[in-house]
This record gives sequence, C-alpha cells and structure tokens, in this order.
Amino acid sequence: MIFDTHCHLNSPELYTRIDEVLESAKKVGVDKFLVIGWDKESSLLAVELAHKYKEIYAAIGFHPTDIDGVSEKDFNEVMSHVNDPKVVAIGEIGLDYHWVKDPAQREKQKEWFIKQIKFANEHQKPISIHNREAFEDCLKILKENRPLYSGVMHCYSGSVELLKDVLDLGLYIGLDGPLTFTNAKTPKEVCEEVPLDRLLVETDSPYLSPHPLRGTVNEPKNIALVIDEITRLKGISKKHILEVLYDNSCKLFHV
Repeated sequence: MIFDTHCHLNSPELYTRIDEVLESAKKVGVDKFLVIGWDKESSLLAVELAHKYKEIYAAIGFHPTDIDGVSEKDFNEVMSHVNDPKVVAIGEIGLDYHWVKDPAQREKQKEWFIKQIKFANEHQKPISIHNREAFEDCLKILKENRPLYSGVMHCYSGSVELLKDVLDLGLYIGLDGPLTFTNAKTPKEVCEEVPLDRLLVETDSPYLSPHPLRGTVNEPKNIALVIDEITRLKGISKKHILEVLYDNSCKLFHV
C-alpha cells in the first residue's frame, strides 16, 4: 500500500484522464491520493474529486504565487469546506521567492502564509508547506506560528543542517522525484539523515518526474521510483519502508 501525499490530479494534464491515471497508479500499489489545491478553483476541484473517488482526499489552500486578487470572499468560500471529512489538510501554502522578487509581494506572501497556518490551527488540520528559495523566512514564520497539528515540508529543499529545525517543529519531510536525480547530492543526504518515521513520499505530479522520466508529465504511478531510491539510500527492506511510509501518511492526515 502506498499513499501519494502530494499530487495535483486537479491539474489539466491529469484531470482530463483521471481514471486512466488512477488505474495505472493502483497497479504499482498506490491506494490513497492527497490532491492538493493551489487556488480557489483547484481547491474546490480537489474537494469534488475527493467525493467522487473514495481513494482521494483533498487539501485546500492558496499557493504563494496564486494570492494576487484573492478576496476574503474567495478565501471563505474555499475554507468553508474545512470540516468536510475528506478535507484532511490546508495547503499548498508557504513562500516562493524564486518567482517573486518584489519585496512588497514577498511580504504579502508572508501574511497569507501566517493567515493560513492560523486557520489550520483553529480547525485542527495539518499543513502542506511550499518553500522555494525562502527557507530562512519560512522557518522563522513556522517557529513564530507553530503548526499545532503538524504538517509536511513538501519536496524538502533545505540542507541536512536545517533538518533538525524542521523536525523540532514536529513536521514531516516530503521527498519527491528530485531525490532520484543523479546529481541530487543534498536530497540524498537528507534522505539518509531523516528518521524514517518522519518521512513522507510524494510525486507533485504532473511536475517533478523522477529519473529517468525527467521532462515528461509526472503521474502518481512514478512514486515507485522514488520509493526505490529511498530504499536504496536507507538500506532497509522495501517492505518495511512501505509499511512505515504508509503509517506516517495515515497518521499525519488522520485517514
């Protein structure tokens, strides 16, 4: 059994052929999918998919690069689904300095990040954290606004040295396709260092296809390649890896 804890089946690349995508993933053992929202439309679609398919769960939220023009009405419309039993997390939320250089816009990202952490705490939900080239500010916000119901650093991109700070916050580490890249020295070191009971496996499909599929549309079925690399790096039996990863995911998201 495998739980893809971060995928975008609500994206056009996958949504238009979702039955085929789900079927191919099930053939490699994936039996649970957490579909992550990034704006109003994708969050509402994630909820819709979660009700249509018993194996799908939803996370709702506003990605840092998708906050422009979002009204309080939009926020309330999305977050009105927070008590839906198939909505198991708030996300994908966080900071992204790769695409956003303007200081004022970065401050706005911080405000939205804090707003959504507080909302998650109020409603007893874990969070899925997007952090790109903003690790210092992201960590500062998390320390000052501690996620009370845990969460995951999605596609962890920090150093081994910063790992302790993240783990001390009670967060899990999400590993994706980049772990398999031949030149991915730091992600491989992180995988070796992070305790197995704090690890989650993700695809971020349709993005971040693992080696040797880089450049293609990623799918949940490709999670098998990420798990194979975790198994190789950890030097533990694949059976045990699969059991612990699945238990971690179900525990964090209460499913």
